[in-house]
Formats: sequence, structure tokens, C-alpha cells
Amino acid sequence: MAQQSINIGSAANDGTGDPLRTAFDKINDNFTDLYGSTAEANDLIEDTSPQLGGDLDVNGRRITSARSNEDIVLLPNGTGGVVASAVRIAGTTLSADDSSLITIAEGFQVNGAMNVDGAVTATSTVAVTGALTGTSGAFSTTLAVTGATTLTGALTVSDSVTATSVTTNDIASNGSNADITLDTAGTGDINLTAGADINIPANIGLTFGNDAEKIEGDGTDLTIAGNNINLTAVADIVVPANVGITFGTGEKIEGDSTDLTVTSGAKINLTATSDVHLPNSVGMVFGDSAEKIEGDGTDLTISSSGLATITATGNTAITNNATVGGTLGVTGTTTVAALTATGALTLGGAVAIGDLNILADGTITTDTNGDFVVDPAGTGAIVLTGPITATGVQTTTGQLNVDNLRLDGNVVSATSGGITLTPATGQNVAVTGTNVNLTAAEANFTLCEATTLRADALQNDTSDGDLAISTQGTGAVTVASQLTLTGSFLPAIHTFVATDAVTIAEHAGRTLLLGEVGGNAALTLTLPAATGTGAVYKFIVSVTNTSNYKIQVADATDTIDGIMLYLDEDGTAITGFPTVAASDTITLNGGTTGGIVGDYLELIDIATNQYHVRGVMRVAAGANPATPFTAAVS
Repeated sequence: MAQQSINIGSAANDGTGDPLRTAFDKINDNFTDLYGSTAEANDLIEDTSPQLGGDLDVNGRRITSARSNEDIVLLPNGTGGVVASAVRIAGTTLSADDSSLITIAEGFQVNGAMNVDGAVTATSTVAVTGALTGTSGAFSTTLAVTGATTLTGALTVSDSVTATSVTTNDIASNGSNADITLDTAGTGDINLTAGADINIPANIGLTFGNDAEKIEGDGTDLTIAGNNINLTAVADIVVPANVGITFGTGEKIEGDSTDLTVTSGAKINLTATSDVHLPNSVGMVFGDSAEKIEGDGTDLTISSSGLATITATGNTAITNNATVGGTLGVTGTTTVAALTATGALTLGGAVAIGDLNILADGTITTDTNGDFVVDPAGTGAIVLTGPITATGVQTTTGQLNVDNLRLDGNVVSATSGGITLTPATGQNVAVTGTNVNLTAAEANFTLCEATTLRADALQNDTSDGDLAISTQGTGAVTVASQLTLTGSFLPAIHTFVATDAVTIAEHAGRTLLLGEVGGNAALTLTLPAATGTGAVYKFIVSVTNTSNYKIQVADATDTIDGIMLYLDEDGTAITGFPTVAASDTITLNGGTTGGIVGDYLELIDIATNQYHVRGVMRVAAGANPATPFTAAVS
């Protein structure tokens, strides 16, 4: 039933309010709604209508809200709190109203950050599934289990623990065969500090990376295992006296605070990427002080009470001067850079000086292709007495005097008397070479067994034999005077079958055939630069080429000047095509510009940058003549 209000009227005793009976009837109804239908004074009416005002209702021992998805807010006035039994809630603070501990008897879950200002004591397992971070804000004092710094239960961390300070007596894994991993973020260090020893049980070591790198002790010996073991220190690495480093069994390094002893059952190998340095006046002693190698910063001294023997499988090299105060016995080969002997030097075996070898039997040889040079100082001479036998080639640089005969450079002369060349009976004196000068008025003798040179004639004495005159390389045969040919002159023929360069040495004055093999491939000939040499290049078409014969200059400043005559075989008319100022290319296409078998043209180098051309071409029936001249290069 809805709450009923009593009408008290507009003013006292104005007769407008509810009658007394009606007023008390409304009061009774309101008390009925408040206390319920039972006789108990603390029962509220249990129905679906809100009974606490607004949308709140009390059903049994529950306070419910009639509004969907909204909070029930207990809001005291001012600084007051909400007290349930002895638990007080004031703002966002939960405390015990009777100053005793607050006990959470069931599971407790915090989804956000949890800050603890006092001590945390855990008597059972503390499980952290996320990151547990201990900083000045998160743990302002100490996180402890059953004590200020004691963990008596298991601490399970399923993610990671980040702490600025963790104090504990024991860290152990609760899982069978499980690892404990200490990992810093980034490049941070893990520092272990103790007032006494850090004890690791026997046969339990420290493993780095994998089992190949390990430090382990068995209660007596300490074993360090790894591929390479590198020791790095900012100061000395101190090993106590009479305590050494043992390698295997018979190899040991040990010091007694005075001497350092290196012991090995076999060889002791020193390997370095640079020099192994010993201080001045500190040497290497073998046996006793009578056998020693020592340097003072300038000289190296090798001393021995007996023999000092140097044995090598190869050469033993002394690169600077060596002084021997006593007898030097060498049983093998000795190679020296400089050898000074103030007394007698007796060598019982072979001596090698540079490329020069002096053998025990007196033979002097040089290494392969090496020279044997004997050079006296100043004006001294090389004096050889007794018979001299020379086998092979002898080369003399400078003047050579043999009795009255002198050889100097390219001149053979006599210091007294004439020079007589006398071959053996029946043999000839042969003068060979590419240029022989005869100064006598007339010489009549046989050259190369075939040619006779007289005062005014060069003849071949062999019947029907050719007389060939040629030069070396690119040299020319030059005739300074008028050349009269009383016989015929036969120029050579050269056939061009593909693109090529025209040269004076190979093509000038010859009959040049344009004979591209198939008559269907372009053939380009490039002339040498015009310099006024007078060279003549005569071209005759021997194979008709429908893909063009092209003759052009090489230098873009060269031009071709002249005229070509064309016979049009349709009407037997003759047409002349002159060049223009820039003409530098002639094209014969086998049709309109000529180029059929028998066509002819001639080019002459008449001046610098200028060729002269003339020629006669034919154009077959069905085509009209066209100029062959273009300026394709310039």
C-alpha cells in the first residue's frame, strides 16, 4: 500500500483537516506497511513494491534495487563512515573499527595495482600470476613471510619479479628438476654480496650458456671447463707462491715469489701475433749461466761454454754484419749478406753469394738466368792470365781491343795495318743485315747467293728469279729520282668481302674489288684521313650488292669532290652527278646509285681534308639514276 498522508488543514482548528478517526486510521495503515503483517516489530513488509524509499527494497535479509544495472550507494554525511560489524569503510579506506586485524577467510584477488604500506606476512603459499614489482611505492617497508625478512612458505612466481632489494636466506625451486633463473633487464648486472663465503655444494657448479662452459668443485679441486677461458682484470691476477697452474700432468707454471718455473714433459711453444719482448739485460739461460742468449737493447749476445750450434731444415739467414772472433765452422750451406774476413778464409764446400755459386771443384755458376758481373773499383782492370776458354755467348759493353783490331760500338777498325777477312777454303764471307753500305766506286759480289750489285745495276743472277724489295713493318720503299719502267707494272688485287678500314700500306695503288660474298649484306669501307699523300684507291664492283656498298671518310672534316657518270640503260642516256661542299659518303645500292658488276670509281688523296673522286656507273633498266653522294659523316 502506498504511504498515506494526514491532512492537518491550512491553520490550527480551521476545520479543514482530517477528522481524528481518519487521521489515526492512516497512521495504522502506515505502521502496517512498515512492520509487516506479523506480530514481530522488526519485520518489514515483503512484497515487490519498494519499502525503503525510492527504488530500494528489503526482501528477507537482502536490500535490493529496482533499477536495472545501477549501484546501491551507502553515503554517510561528512567524515562519517559505513560500519559493518567492526569493519569500517570510510571513503576508499577499509579499517577495523575495534583496532584488531581484518581477516579475509576466503580467496583474495586484486585486479589492479596493490600498494602495501606495512609488513606483509604470508603463512602459506603466495602465488603471483603477473609481475610483482617492489619499489618505494609498492613496498615501502619489507615483504616478508612469517617474519620481517623470512619466507617460511613457498613463493610461486609464474611471470617475473622486479625488485630493488630482495632479502632472503634461501631461494629454492618448489618444482621437481625446475630451474631458478635470475635475469636483469637490459644490460643490468646481478651482484652477489656477502659478509663471508658464498657456498656452492660439491659437484654443483655454475654453467654459462651450456654444459660446455662450467665452474664446478668436488670439495677438493676446482674445475673450469670451456672452449676458451679468458681472464680479464683491471689489476694483477695473483696466484700464491708455490701454487701453480697445471696443464695435463707434466706441464706446469709455478712461482716461489722469486723465480717463475715453466715445466713441460715435451715442448714449450710460444706463439704471438707480434714480437715476444724480453727486457734489456734479461736473457734466456740454458742449463747454467754458461749457455745464454741476452740483449742489451743494441747487441745480441749468444754465449756458451761449449759449441753454439745453429741447425735449421732451411737456410739460416744473417741479414747484417756478423763478427766471428774465433774459428767459424760451417758444415752446410751458408748464405750471408756481407762477409768481411781480416784473415784467411777457407771454404771446404760450395759458397753461394747472391745468384753466384762457387763450387768445391772451382766452377763458378749463377742461378737460372742470373748474370755474372765482375766490376773492379775505379780504374782497376780485370786481369786474366793463362789460356781463356769461353763457351756460349760473350757480351762486351764498351771498347774491345784484340791485338791491332778494335771493336767499339758498331765499328770494327784496325789500330795498325788493314783488316783481312779470310774464310776457310771454298767458303764465303757473308755480310748480312737489312742495310749494308758499300763506299767503294764499284762492288761486284753476290748477296744472299742470288743478287749482283754493280755500280749502276741491282740484278738477280738467278734465271727467271724474282727480285723482291721490301721493308720492315710499315716502312716504305722510296725512290727519290725519276722511276722509269721499261717493263710492265702489275698492281696487286685486294677483294673486300666485309666491312673494313682502308689503309695506305694495304690498299693504295692496288685494284680493289667490291665482292661481298652473298651480295645481300651491307659493306662499309672507311678511308684514312686525307693529308695530301697522293694515294690512289681504285674500286671495281665484282659482286652486285643490293644491301649497299658504302665508302666514307673517317674524319668528319674530310670531304669528297668530283663527279660520277651514270648510264641509264633504259634510254642509254648519260647523267653526271657532282659532289656538293659537304659530300663525305658514296653509297652504291645496286640499283639507282649504281653498283652492278663492272662499275668503277677511283678516289685520290689530293690535299688535307680533301679526296678527289671520279667514276662510271650503270643503272639497269626499270630504274632512274640518283646521286650517290651524301653528308652522312659530318
